Amino acid sequence: MSFVHLFEFLRKLQKNNNKEWMDLHRKEYYQIRDFYIEWLDGMNNKLAAIDETYYDTPGKKAINRINNNLLYHPNKPIYKDHFGAGLDQRSKQGDFYIELGANGSYFGGGYWHPSSKILRSLRDAIDYDGMTLLKIIEKKSFNKMFGELVADDSLKNAPKGFSSDHKHIDLLKRKSFAASCSLTENEIVQEGFDDKVIAIYKELLPFRRYLNNAVTV
Repeated sequence: MSFVHLFEFLRKLQKNNNKEWMDLHRKEYYQIRDFYIEWLDGMNNKLAAIDETYYDTPGKKAINRINNNLLYHPNKPIYKDHFGAGLDQRSKQGDFYIELGANGSYFGGGYWHPSSKILRSLRDAIDYDGMTLLKIIEKKSFNKMFGELVADDSLKNAPKGFSSDHKHIDLLKRKSFAASCSLTENEIVQEGFDDKVIAIYKELLPFRRYLNNAVTV
C-alpha cells in the first residue's frame, strides 16, 4: 500500500459514495486505513522526537472516522472524501490536524468554532498578551507557509467585556483561531513528504502552544 493507492481509493469512493459499494470494497478500505495508521504511528514518533512537550498520539487514536455524522448533517454523503487525523492530541481541538483528500490535502491546527468557554479563555489571553500572538502570526516564515489565519465569520461588534477600541480588537472579534496550508498530491506521493510535514509542524508549533496554553491556564 502507498499514498498513491490511498488517493485512488478516495476518488473511487467519491464516485460511489454508498454503503453497497463500500461493502464490496471494505477489504481494500481496511488495507488503506491500516497503511495510514502505520504512517501516523511513524509520524507520531518523529514529532515526539523533536518536541519535548508532544502528547503521544498513536495512529488508532489519531485517525478520524470516514463516516460523516448524518445525525447532525443529514444532507452530507455517507462517507467523507478524505482521511483525517489529529496528532499531538490532548483533545479534539488544538491538535495538529492532517487531512489527505480527493479534493485537496491540508495540514494545520488551532481552534475551529470552539465552545464559548474556550473562546473566552483565548480572548482573555489576547487581552493580556496579544502582542505575542501577533508576532507569531506576522512572522515572515509563518506567513509564507500559512498566509493569514483561516477565514471565518467574525463578530460585528466587540465581544462582551472588551472595548471597541482595544488594540487587538480584530483578533478579539474572531470566532475561530486556526492556520492551515496545503500540499499537492504529487508532493505527498513523492519522497520527502515526511520532511514537509515535520516542517509544517515546527512552524505551526508556537501558534498552537500559545492557544493551548491560553485554554489550560
